[in-house]
Amino acid sequence: MPEFAYRAAKADGRMLDGRVEAASRDAALRQLRGKGLTPVRLDAADGTALNLGAAASASAAASSSSATAASSSAQPVVPPAAAAPKRRGGGLFSRDRGPRYQDVHHLTSELAVMLRAGLPLDRSLRVLISMNQKPSVGALLEDLLKSVKAGKGLSQALAPHHALFGDFYVNMVRSGETGGQLADVLTRLAEHLERVRQLREGVVSAVIYPAILVVVAVISVVLMLGFVVPQFETLFKDMGEALPWPTQVIVGAGHLVAQWGWLLVLGIVGVVLVVRSMLRTPGGRLWRDRQMLRLPVLGPLIRKYEITRFARSMGTLLGNGVSIVTAIRIASDTMENHLLRGAMVSVAPAIKQGERMAQALERTGLFTPLALNMVRLGEETGRLDAMLLELARIHDDEVQSGVKRALTLLEPILILALGAVIAAIIVSILMGILSVNDLAV
Repeated sequence: MPEFAYRAAKADGRMLDGRVEAASRDAALRQLRGKGLTPVRLDAADGTALNLGAAASASAAASSSSATAASSSAQPVVPPAAAAPKRRGGGLFSRDRGPRYQDVHHLTSELAVMLRAGLPLDRSLRVLISMNQKPSVGALLEDLLKSVKAGKGLSQALAPHHALFGDFYVNMVRSGETGGQLADVLTRLAEHLERVRQLREGVVSAVIYPAILVVVAVISVVLMLGFVVPQFETLFKDMGEALPWPTQVIVGAGHLVAQWGWLLVLGIVGVVLVVRSMLRTPGGRLWRDRQMLRLPVLGPLIRKYEITRFARSMGTLLGNGVSIVTAIRIASDTMENHLLRGAMVSVAPAIKQGERMAQALERTGLFTPLALNMVRLGEETGRLDAMLLELARIHDDEVQSGVKRALTLLEPILILALGAVIAAIIVSILMGILSVNDLAV
């Protein structure tokens, strides 16, 4: 029978490590919950980890008994020092570069599991600190715990870390605290972060292969011009102007790459640095985002991607009681395209003056007819949050399928372009060789 190694939280907040034999993961989870434990991590014998963030709702079945035991317990909640995992220091070759997006996602998911299991917030943070092995995340959790112990709410504790969590996260937590539904809000936050991660990773994964093709194409052309073409230069040097002009161009390019390649590399690096510095300015970012929207195939996809981010954030905020004006401001800030974000500035003031959201969004000229109709329908039926989330789902699917279609066209174009460049180099060299043979005859 398979064996699983687990880490689970007891009712008093202590962490317990052990092993259990079960026919499946679900059976192992049932055994642990039957013992009054809240599973945090479950690893199979082969080392495959089970993400328990998705099991948050299932763990809620044991929340009532765990909460009763936790509230009546007077035992210390910090695990013994011998049982606490050792934290890895941030040495010279440490990979710890501070908390990242995935750290926030994991923290949110695990904290939601703890709260739904009935553990108080401070004990949940202590459990997370004992589980953590990343120094920067541990320092973040300790700072949050210190603020919570001082009487602050979680949203207030997150305020000094605004650069990491952002307005969206902090306002969601504040709404959960106000309504007494912090565990449910954190669960929704974890789901939202997971969807955003999947969308972002889907787009990034889709462009990896074309990027590899471009790199291979550049390297192939440089090798051909820098190492292959110069081998024929001695054969062609006595022909002068009798050499066909395509061969002269290729030989000149090969000579340039072989003799001045280092200067070309420095020039390219310099241009890249100058462009990057320009794009860091407000005007440069605005110019870049405007050009991105004008691209023939990718422009509409970028627009839909930004609408997806706005609609998902807006729907999630409205569903948790955030006011519509505040939600629009926060959701607009989640849009990465500065041109589109600037166009949304006029929406909140228009709604303050009594205008409908659909009309205010229509004046921006950014939203598709489908998006405007769904917003209008949501306002009429009183289900604006649900319609915005549905709009995000629809546009999410359209973005994914659109990226796949664009890459289906892009990949053969890149392959053909690479083949055409290499073929042009080879044909030019062959033309030169044939010219030498004609002169010899």
